[in-house]
Amino acid sequence: MANFMDKLFGSGSKGATDADEYTELDLGKFEQELADEPAETYVRVAELTNLNELPGLKKEVYDGNILMIDISNIKADKLMLDRALKDLKDVVIDVHGDIAGIKDDQVLVTPTGVKIDRSKIVGGRY
Repeated sequence: MANFMDKLFGSGSKGATDADEYTELDLGKFEQELADEPAETYVRVAELTNLNELPGLKKEVYDGNILMIDISNIKADKLMLDRALKDLKDVVIDVHGDIAGIKDDQVLVTPTGVKIDRSKIVGGRY
C-alpha cells in the first residue's frame, strides 16, 4: 500500500537527477538576423534616459516601427516622465497608432494600423 501511495503522491524525497534529463538550448540559432529579407515594420527596443532621445524615438514611430521603450531611467523624475509620455502620445495620435504601459518600466508604442490588445492571455485563454 505504501508503494502505491508513493507512486500516486510521490515519495517526498528527490532521487538523484540524471544529467541526461536536461537539454541545454542554444538560443543563438533563433536570433539570427535575416539580412536578405527587409521588413516594412521592425520591433525596436529602446531605452529612454533623457528628453534629447525623443526625436529619434518619434521618428521610428513615424517610419512605421513598433517601439518597446524602457523608461526605468527617467521614472524617478516625474516631470521628465510626464513630458516624454505626452510627446509619445501626441505622435501616436498623429499617426493613429497606440501606446500602452507594459509592466512598470516599459511602454509599447505602435504606428498606424497596429493596436495593442490590453487583455492578457493566460494559459491560452483571455
